Amino acid sequence: MSDRSRKRHVAKAISWRFIGTLDTMILSWIISGDPLVGLKIGVSEVATKMVLYYLHERLWFRINLPNSQKRHLLKTLSWRVIGSLDTFILASIISGDPFTGLKIGAAEVLTKMILYYFHERLWYLFDFGLEKSHRFKG
Repeated sequence: MSDRSRKRHVAKAISWRFIGTLDTMILSWIISGDPLVGLKIGVSEVATKMVLYYLHERLWFRINLPNSQKRHLLKTLSWRVIGSLDTFILASIISGDPFTGLKIGAAEVLTKMILYYFHERLWYLFDFGLEKSHRFKG
């Protein structure tokens, strides 16, 4: 992997974490009715999501499945389960209400999938960090 592609992956990871955290903060604020609860959940999630994402990546690196749509789908689904479970636990603890945590975790399943789709589409408009042989065509 080239230094250019590493820079792209780091930039994508940072931009996604920003969007994902903002989404969680807004959902948490709307569902809990308290902007401070939304802020606390979003900020807490930054650290937990980075650790969990790293562990998830390490696990999937060791799983012997061919690079295929099936692998990508399973990896996507497993991450969404882990990510939403993390949000549910944090939101339950911070809000003091497991039902609020459940509502926030469930709502983000839908919003995160929609936002991630558009995040990926947006990144495919730019060839930042790609070698000429890997640039996207029209």
